[in-house]
Amino acid sequence: MSGRLDRRVTAVAEDLLKRKKVVAPLAVLSELGWLGSRSVQSWELGQEPHLDTLAAVGPERLVEAMTYLHEWAAGLGLLKSEVDYVAATRDRRVLRFSRSGDAGVEQAFRTQWADPALPPARLAKVVQRQAKAPDLVVINPDTRWHCAQCGETGDFHFVEDDKPLCLDCADMDHLVFLPAGDAALTRRARKASGLAAVVVRWSKSRKRFDRRGLLVERAALDTAEEQCLADEDLRERRKARDRGRRAAQDLVFQAAFAERIRDLFPGLATDRAQGIAEHAGTRSSGRVGRSAAGQALDEHAVTLAVVAAIRHEETDYDAMLMAGVPRATARERIREDIDRVLTLWRQG
Repeated sequence: MSGRLDRRVTAVAEDLLKRKKVVAPLAVLSELGWLGSRSVQSWELGQEPHLDTLAAVGPERLVEAMTYLHEWAAGLGLLKSEVDYVAATRDRRVLRFSRSGDAGVEQAFRTQWADPALPPARLAKVVQRQAKAPDLVVINPDTRWHCAQCGETGDFHFVEDDKPLCLDCADMDHLVFLPAGDAALTRRARKASGLAAVVVRWSKSRKRFDRRGLLVERAALDTAEEQCLADEDLRERRKARDRGRRAAQDLVFQAAFAERIRDLFPGLATDRAQGIAEHAGTRSSGRVGRSAAGQALDEHAVTLAVVAAIRHEETDYDAMLMAGVPRATARERIREDIDRVLTLWRQG
């Protein structure tokens, strides 16, 4: 049995190292199926004092798995570091893994390993991400509630020690709500805010809490909005430059297309050839000039563009369609007219 657990722990750890470049005990236990995400979340929110009591196996089995994990990591020479796990509570209390509180067991759960082949900058980011404290979470409730301290109610409450607190009692009354939807604004406001909390609401259909936005400091939101407005102006200028660049490219291409028309149809007037090239080569039009063959100035594609111009400008084709003549019939009726004009234009 022990050998089987050793192999399972090794397989999970190797997969985590390959995918994430870092191996943490909680991730290993989750991949083994011993810890559910909801259990970990309850522990992080301070609702459960010890993580080992939430596991699907006993404390001895958890310690055995940690022993195999340490042996595997030491054998590979992975970089070792420790993470201080803190709760998503106002006091950011240190979380305990075991009911016993044994120092060795606590250290085993706090230890993580990273791939030594990672560049220093990437390694620092990986370790920092693993050590990041969980977000404070505020609930936007769908049922009546009252603050456990003052008895008041409101749109949001913070849960601590399984008791709801209004934002005043949770010392979050100075925060403002930023609805989800604008990723750039949310990211910048969160970064600028000294205190922030994720707002969630219970979804009855999904049976889970869905993210609804953030509570952030007013000054942070104002700063983020100013930055996004400045970026919007920058994006518009960039779009204008891109439009100018594409327009210049289109002019070059259309001139080349017109020259190719004149090579194939020397009897066609220069201005007429330019008009056909501009029509066929309009960007995003879906016309033959924008096809791969058209952009390569393929003879067949260029001829198709000229034929289309003859059809609409030198025959009664459009009038036939307006009169209800089927498309295939109309094209058959004008076939000789198109051939006649093509022959004329091919003559120098």
